[in-house]
Amino acid sequence: MDRFPYIPLPERPRLVWPGDKRLAVWVLPNIEHYEYQPAFVNRRNPWPRMPAPDVVGYGVRDYGNRVGVWRMLDCFARHGIRATVSLNFGVIEHYPEIWQAIRERGDDILCHGFYNTRYLWELSEEDERAVIRDCVETYARATGGESLPGWFGPAVSGTFNTADIVKELGIHYTADYYHDDQPSLIQTKHGALPCVPYSMEINDALVCRWQGEGEEFARMVRDAFDTLYEEGAQTGRVLAICLHPFLYGQPHRVKYLDEVLGYVMSHEGVWQATGSEIADWAMREWLPAWAMPETAA
Repeated sequence: MDRFPYIPLPERPRLVWPGDKRLAVWVLPNIEHYEYQPAFVNRRNPWPRMPAPDVVGYGVRDYGNRVGVWRMLDCFARHGIRATVSLNFGVIEHYPEIWQAIRERGDDILCHGFYNTRYLWELSEEDERAVIRDCVETYARATGGESLPGWFGPAVSGTFNTADIVKELGIHYTADYYHDDQPSLIQTKHGALPCVPYSMEINDALVCRWQGEGEEFARMVRDAFDTLYEEGAQTGRVLAICLHPFLYGQPHRVKYLDEVLGYVMSHEGVWQATGSEIADWAMREWLPAWAMPETAA
């Protein structure tokens, strides 16, 4: 199966966002839970620094749910940001106050698996289906029967079956692919699945990997915004701003997040949208008629 057919950007029809906006911006705090003593599964040790407990690795991430997330949500409120929360669903049980807060804010939900220490790699199709179905059912119980909007694999893990299962179980869109500046259609055994582009570049996890700092990441966001905003005058683009409360909820970094969100939101022509809104608009107004007509219905 050709999972994501190649369609050159210049050959696509013009993408027009609501109100003729030129750039859709979605802001994604990854609110995660890491197990203190996770099982060693799927080849990857979540805590390679030492045998469990790795109090340093765990503690940094636990800070995000104790302190950083509240600082980040306050920052979003100052700028009128409706976030798309990339949520480990273990947070619903372990941190009900966080779940209540994001529900009260009206944030969109992008399922990020159950824990960021439980990976999908090398699961059988049956086992992976059970994991994703558990997420769908958990969300329905927690919301009084709502359908799960989006999927983004825990710790960026997945298999060759993931997209098929996501579509089969009625999840509306995926963010598992990072290959475009516009929404795309992912081919599955059950029809086309819209993909809203997440980013591994405009992602504060780079701070961990490359020892960058707050001001540098804010510069990256501004530079990406400026380019996409200019290009969006010709055809619409998507900017994903991908965050983690344990990183940009830190007291020495949050001011840079505050500054760059103010910069983004000060521009006319910005549609600050959720993943669901972007996927729904693209599927209704742009993608089906041209990107994959044989499966888009």
